[in-house]
Amino acid sequence: MIEENKTARQMWEALKAAPPRRFGFGQRAALVNIDLQCAYTQPETYPRAYETDPRQIEYVNALAAAFRARGWPVVWTYVAYLPSGEDCGVWGTRAEGPDALQNTKLGSPRAELDPRLEREPADIVMNKRMASAFFETNLRSLLTFHGIDTVVVTGGSTSGCVRATVVDGLSCGYRMIVPEECTADRHESPHFANLYDMAAKYADVLPVAEVLETIRPR
Repeated sequence: MIEENKTARQMWEALKAAPPRRFGFGQRAALVNIDLQCAYTQPETYPRAYETDPRQIEYVNALAAAFRARGWPVVWTYVAYLPSGEDCGVWGTRAEGPDALQNTKLGSPRAELDPRLEREPADIVMNKRMASAFFETNLRSLLTFHGIDTVVVTGGSTSGCVRATVVDGLSCGYRMIVPEECTADRHESPHFANLYDMAAKYADVLPVAEVLETIRPR
């Protein structure tokens, strides 16, 4: 029976109170940070940017440091296109104007990773062109090379590229983990609705503190 008169946030809080069985962590994890680029992390500058938890970047930096301490890979993705925008494909026909997806150009300020991110030379930076970080990238082969069985996903948007990456990752056989405070969306309803849906079906959605405690070197 469909639950009526409940907001997405209320549904999410109810699921957290009685969570489904977990997939759990495996033996080796990778951190995949989705599109933490200026176009999406600086709402004061870019109208399509979003912020759910103001400490998101801080939490992501803490996760990245913990992963490096374990010798596990840290991946940063960003979305950007050729000057013509042709490599955006059908996706780019949905919207027009200077803030449209296909107008995030390679090498532009919109495509740059947020300067607050604490990155290291050994981190992997990956240009993706579609929603999922797995689609037509070398992410899966990199995870295989590093012996990864668990993928922790941060970034945005919760309802778009994060969810697409989580669904593809699970479909490829990875245990998917989403630290709740580390994802963001433009509006509250799709954010909490997709946290709910991922937690119910595709991932373990956990407090970032729990993720950090789990991966911290012993």
